[in-house]
Amino acid sequence: MAIAPKSALARARRCFRIESDALAATARSLDHDFVATARAVETTIVAGGKLVFSGVGKSAHIAQKIAATFNSTGVSSCFLDPTQALHGDLGLCAEGDLAILLSNSGQSDEILRLVPLLKRFGLSIVAFTAHPDSDLARAADQRLFYRVPREACPLKLAPTASTTAALALGDALAMVLLEARGLTRDDFAKYHPAGNLGRVLLLRVRDIMRTADRLPIALDTVTLQDAILAMTKAKSGSIALVAKKTGRLTGILTDGDFRRSALTGPDFLSRPVATYMTRSPKTIAADALGVDALRLFEAYKIDDLIVIDSQGRPVGLIDGQDLPKLKIV
Repeated sequence: MAIAPKSALARARRCFRIESDALAATARSLDHDFVATARAVETTIVAGGKLVFSGVGKSAHIAQKIAATFNSTGVSSCFLDPTQALHGDLGLCAEGDLAILLSNSGQSDEILRLVPLLKRFGLSIVAFTAHPDSDLARAADQRLFYRVPREACPLKLAPTASTTAALALGDALAMVLLEARGLTRDDFAKYHPAGNLGRVLLLRVRDIMRTADRLPIALDTVTLQDAILAMTKAKSGSIALVAKKTGRLTGILTDGDFRRSALTGPDFLSRPVATYMTRSPKTIAADALGVDALRLFEAYKIDDLIVIDSQGRPVGLIDGQDLPKLKIV
């Protein structure tokens, strides 16, 4: 076996084009059937039911992935092996559940045998197939159709474009339901507590901010020299400046502000720090998510972010240099 680089790349790109065509065709074909299925899923969720996915062969793998996606967004879902279902696993089904049955042809014997059994258990059926005229589509209560002009397999045997289109259609359904339910990042974090994703999503500003001796604060009436000394003592690249009477944040002085101040004359160190501070700096609350802080850093190209309480008083500082160490960038 010899793989010629030029022909291998050409075949690989052809595969991408064919699968992309299937995605585009499926997107164009979405109609009332998709909306009706989304509403059926919503009704099931509201009623406290679960989604039961099933399929055989490659469709089983796609069904398992879509079920996992729904679970990750807080929608109770499971995979039912169609063979094991006939030997006791039907016990996981309950009246009010919604069965989503995947079969590219819509003629899989194992799936068709499930239909009357699931209906007897009180489940509604969604046919998830590429063939509207199939037995599965005719027997179902709702239908999800994907379009596959052709498979990428040159032998026309291995499922390729069809599995890609089916997976994308399942993801689209899950994302429509996610938005309709108003799922937040906090909600999402609850279902992903482990690993780096969970750690990042659950991290709060209060967990990463600098406080106490590492949080330099000074009145906005002190001299620039005094402000710089406080910054140096705290080993910080900025200092929070506050009003004398209220303690509320009025500005921030950064290393950059200090360097620019040196251009204003020989007596710059003795001038009030308010002359050089950045007024109304970007701030964040202590109970905000760490990823929210990251977005502020990225959106405004800042190096330091002051954390304030409900009264507008500084309670912490996030230094942009800390973010890589915390692995949230």
